[in-house]
Amino acid sequence: DPTMIRMMEDMTGVDAKTIPLDDKDTMSIFTSSKVLGYENDKILGPTGAVAVPEFNTRFTRGVLLDTMPEKFDFLVRISGYTHGTDVWLGNARDLITSKTASVDQTIGCRDDIMLYLISCGIPEKRAFKIMEAVRKGRGLPDGAEEEMVAAGVPDWYIGSCKKIKYLFPKAHAVAYVMLAFRIAWFKVNHPLAFYAAYFYRRSQKGGFDANLMTHGIDEVIANIDAIDSNENATDKDKDLVTTLEVVYEFYLRGLEFLPIDLYKSHATKFLIEDGKIRPPFVAISGLGENAAWDLMNGREGKAFLSMEEVALACPKVSKTHMQMLKEAGAFGSLPETNQVSLF
Repeated sequence: DPTMIRMMEDMTGVDAKTIPLDDKDTMSIFTSSKVLGYENDKILGPTGAVAVPEFNTRFTRGVLLDTMPEKFDFLVRISGYTHGTDVWLGNARDLITSKTASVDQTIGCRDDIMLYLISCGIPEKRAFKIMEAVRKGRGLPDGAEEEMVAAGVPDWYIGSCKKIKYLFPKAHAVAYVMLAFRIAWFKVNHPLAFYAAYFYRRSQKGGFDANLMTHGIDEVIANIDAIDSNENATDKDKDLVTTLEVVYEFYLRGLEFLPIDLYKSHATKFLIEDGKIRPPFVAISGLGENAAWDLMNGREGKAFLSMEEVALACPKVSKTHMQMLKEAGAFGSLPETNQVSLF
């Protein structure tokens, strides 16, 4: 995430540390996608949190719908819910959806327990020890339940403590959410920089496939449907859906890709040109960084007459890579050889 923020800062000139953490438009995407130019999409759902760290998966977007966060503190609690064990499902979620408790009354992070118990009148050291036992999944210490009842702690809160197996520290959650919120601000205000940085991050792990993702929104929808309907889909396939959903939103917001180009594409970075994004050579599935950098270095100062010349200038680019580049349209109208037919 810090790498992604640095990339967006470099592309836009905006210092991320100056981004206000109470920006209303940014906060709104955790409950609605309206500010992004679409609403209640059939694939992405009501929120605009796709590709925002901490909140981008289908599971965490579901948590957003159950909590409808309208302030930063709620986002911190949600981070705690999703990083903890037995904190959300079968616990806080049930309390919130049944209206037994509000979001800010439930336990999200470790510190929530200690601070709440102190507010109920339980001595600080004792509140700390109870928190430590619960956050490690040890349940309540001897005598703690009786003390909590005497202090007026509700039964549902005591029951919640007993279910928890692990709790996230609030400082970690705050740090993560600060990063996420700043990234979300770029998504709202500088979408091209946001998507270029996101796609770069995904491509570093092989999560961006130009063949599946740069041929329009209909192709992307077909690929999402194919993976979702495949009972034998692998973890890699499911991870690919995460990127496909972001590409789908990219198209949904009226944005476009430029073709991969022998002379214009970068080895690894997604470049912004004329209000569009040009994918790098590594966006071609199966073409690694060594070959990508060889292409970028090998083209320096050259005007190739044929694909044959490209292959000679770039020894790390194999015949298979050359075929991949050709299929991706990277060579344009460049002929395969320098030979000219006389008949």
